Amino acid sequence: MIEIQEATIQYGGVYGIRNVTATISAGKVTTLIGPNGAGKSTLLSAIGRMQSLDAGTVKIGGLDVGRTDSNELAKKVAVLKQSNAINVRITVQELVEFGRFPHARGRLTAADRVRVDAAIDYLDLHPFRGTYLDQLSGGQRQRAFIAMVLAQDTEYVLLDEPLNHLDMKHSVQTMTTLRRLVDDLGKTVVLVLHDINFASVYSDDIIAMKDGAIVHTGPAAAMMEQEVLREVYDFEIPVHVIGGNRIGVYYA
Repeated sequence: MIEIQEATIQYGGVYGIRNVTATISAGKVTTLIGPNGAGKSTLLSAIGRMQSLDAGTVKIGGLDVGRTDSNELAKKVAVLKQSNAINVRITVQELVEFGRFPHARGRLTAADRVRVDAAIDYLDLHPFRGTYLDQLSGGQRQRAFIAMVLAQDTEYVLLDEPLNHLDMKHSVQTMTTLRRLVDDLGKTVVLVLHDINFASVYSDDIIAMKDGAIVHTGPAAAMMEQEVLREVYDFEIPVHVIGGNRIGVYYA
């Protein structure tokens, strides 16, 4: 469980998030949605201690994020940022091995290599393990980064806009993989998405943000209501049931 109490972050007097309080259940996919500037990425950064709080607390599995040793926290939560630029030319194998750093500190044991191999196999990356990242498609590269996160072997996985720059096919593959991390491996996945329909189809819970605050939170189906989406996005988004999923139609 992730417990957020009165979390506040300011940038030169402007609030990124303000007095945010929420509980995120373990063993589920929870998605943060909202317009640009709503505070989604800021809140995710606060949860993963990529940004320090000016006030409030965040606890992950009972650990106070602001007080826990960095290496200990890295064994509890893995973070995949929006930008995954790496300045060195490395292979998929080498990237996934980075995920073991909190455990191995750069000296991989036989047990670490088992975790690396399992992550590569789980993401169907075995044919690419010796391939350089810049030789992969966007979807393959994203799977490689998720494999790195999986090799880290944490209970909690945070992802900031993991569908950025992916086409529809690779977006579906990525979301299916994240769903499997929860359903098959019991992980807790928290992510930021702009597409409300991906959030609707693949999430258990949705947290809707606006102006640095949470305006609605609840099960995905309950959040995909026209009245809720109108308050979040300031325009009408009709919702239809398609294939058993609640889908927002947000084009004119």
